[in-house]
Amino acid sequence: MFGKKTQQSSDLTSPEGIKRSQQVYDRIKSGECKDVAAELNAAHGRNAKR
Repeated sequence: MFGKKTQQSSDLTSPEGIKRSQQVYDRIKSGECKDVAAELNAAHGRNAKR
């Protein structure tokens, strides 16, 4: 569309995607993660706003 940036989706099932998700999960289990959605979005290069 005009004036909108397209967002390239990352493959969450790739080995790299799984590794990044696992790192966030480990932070959740240890109590270090305060905002799960923000950390997952950052780990996978996604914007929280749509």
